[in-house]
Amino acid sequence: MDVDHYNVLGLPSGEEGANLTQKEITKAYREKARDLHPDKRKDDPNAHENFIKLKSSYEILVDEKARKLFDDLLRVKREQQRRFAQQDSKRRKMMSDLEDRERASFAPDPAMKAKEEEERIARKLKEEIARIRAMQANKRASMGTGSGQEKVGREGNSGVGGHVGVDKERVLKVSWEKIGEGYTAEKLRELFSRFGEVEDIVVNSSKKKGSALVVMATKHAVDAATGSVSGNLDNPLLVVPLKPSVAEFPAAKKEEQSDRL
Repeated sequence: MDVDHYNVLGLPSGEEGANLTQKEITKAYREKARDLHPDKRKDDPNAHENFIKLKSSYEILVDEKARKLFDDLLRVKREQQRRFAQQDSKRRKMMSDLEDRERASFAPDPAMKAKEEEERIARKLKEEIARIRAMQANKRASMGTGSGQEKVGREGNSGVGGHVGVDKERVLKVSWEKIGEGYTAEKLRELFSRFGEVEDIVVNSSKKKGSALVVMATKHAVDAATGSVSGNLDNPLLVVPLKPSVAEFPAAKKEEQSDRL
């Protein structure tokens, strides 16, 4: 865990941060957003990236489930630091000897148990971050269904490596924040190959947000990838089908209009 989402919003972390109300968090976010908005920092090359980080941290802290997991992760970190701070050299030697004897007798290793708990919470937090981003993407998609469908059609016919007439139900739309290394076509192929054969990948070179179209060999592979969490913990991938199976409403509407005629 490299990012303290409370500190990103200029708030106290730890136990004090866990007791903050959602109203206090929202107030801090708005103040920071006014200060960090790219329009006010045109000379700062990192302005857009910093604003995206601020928004991402805010979305995590106002989501009850994601915030609870993040607070748990901070608590585990604090407990580990407290234990290490209390142990002088003699005590550490005694603890090391004790842990050796416990391992020899098949007793649980406290350090290993704490590490496993940290990894478990980190995985859950990663899933929650992906869920939040998927929810935001679906909300944006539902607000622009008409023109968005025309754009998807053009991408499907000319953007996916020249595959004219490609079955859009076998195409995944993948996006991520422009933070750190990002994702190359080679990296995406490696990640999605575990769900099935990858036929083609086209990466969008936009500077604001990373995105790509991933063509899978089967619809089953698309379903498997959509229901998973992929990518790096600090910047997980948002994976949605290019043509969701539920998108049958327009066709039904056309049939209804035909019946009326």
